[in-house]
Amino acid sequence: MPDERSFGMATQDATPDAGVSFATDQETRLILDSLDDFIEQEVEPVVERLGETYENPRLRHEPDGRLVPEVLQAIRDIRRKSAEAGFYAMNLPEDVGGEGVSPVTWYRAKRHVASRDAGGLTSPVLAGPEGPKPLLLQAEGEQVERYLEPAIRAEKSTAFAQTEPGVGSDSPNMETTAERDGDDWILNGRKQWITNAPYADFVQVFARTEPQAEAGRYGGITCFIVEADEYEVGSFNNVVGSVGMQAEVILDDVRLPDSRVLGEPGSAFYDAMEFLSLGRLELGAEAVGLGDHLVDLAVDYANDREAFGRPIGKFQQISSKIARGRAKNYAADAAGLRCAWEMARGEPAIEEASIFKWFATHALWEIADDVVQVHGANGLSEENPFMDHLHQARILRIVEGADEIQLNTIAKQLGVM
Repeated sequence: MPDERSFGMATQDATPDAGVSFATDQETRLILDSLDDFIEQEVEPVVERLGETYENPRLRHEPDGRLVPEVLQAIRDIRRKSAEAGFYAMNLPEDVGGEGVSPVTWYRAKRHVASRDAGGLTSPVLAGPEGPKPLLLQAEGEQVERYLEPAIRAEKSTAFAQTEPGVGSDSPNMETTAERDGDDWILNGRKQWITNAPYADFVQVFARTEPQAEAGRYGGITCFIVEADEYEVGSFNNVVGSVGMQAEVILDDVRLPDSRVLGEPGSAFYDAMEFLSLGRLELGAEAVGLGDHLVDLAVDYANDREAFGRPIGKFQQISSKIARGRAKNYAADAAGLRCAWEMARGEPAIEEASIFKWFATHALWEIADDVVQVHGANGLSEENPFMDHLHQARILRIVEGADEIQLNTIAKQLGVM
């Protein structure tokens, strides 16, 4: 494994005001090369060791969808080793245990790891929905030692609980409430589609603490830290392509002290919106990385597979699908770098993040579908990963704001909504 302190000085490519560089600076290149070494030494052997247990979804999950213990432990081990090497939450500030890399470097790292796709076990290398996000940087006092720092070290995992059975994109209309009872808060409600809820050590729960009539549509929402033994995991929300990762969070008269409030009471929705662009940048980076990987696989297959006496890539119907995929992903990558550069300059990048997320996930969806077609029956086989990637591509068009939300955001930024 590379020296864990060799990654702490990575910075953005050039000065932000000088414009984004399409070249990868030396320090970022060191990180990407070291990530390759880490995946080769710490991830690929795990994929090989797990074998059929991980590759076969029927063996990877319990009957209710929960990951089997050996797979769950492997994921946790990869996260922890990545944190020890300085990768896992390297986008967070150094003073809390991160590495302080710029949004441009973080984007490139996310994209690079997704392009490796080592049996599907590369995603735990860099913090995702289960990891520390900027919202958790509002932790104070005991919260830092109990929640923030262990999450950065990958010793604990978390979840972001905002969506409810009847409330998705319209999250300010949530029904989960937190009411005062002396010096404590009493939480009641139900959250749904919560990634990592079955395995989290603590969940960041959004609850309404003041009625909309008094606090306004976006006010009166508070974030609470709820530990695993304080909420009930309801039914698994098993979706194709993400079985075992999402579940209901049931809050039944959960009593919490003031010390479990994350940030200022009543301001959680505004706080979360400040960091929305980062989530969309990360997700788009993953889409671009996986798109690169799929295009490479299609090129290899089109050159090797022969029909009618020549490689199928020589047929225009096949080569055009691959070329279109490359062109779309090329454009998506440029949009991602622009978005990351704006964020590195301290801009909210609201429009840029929505444009990138919408375009990159659409590009991946079309690439994944075309790659299945290029592989023919092999593309449909459970022995190959192509249908899994197609399912994943479809999921990415829903999470972190569905397509329609992204287009609405762009329209509002243009002043036509």
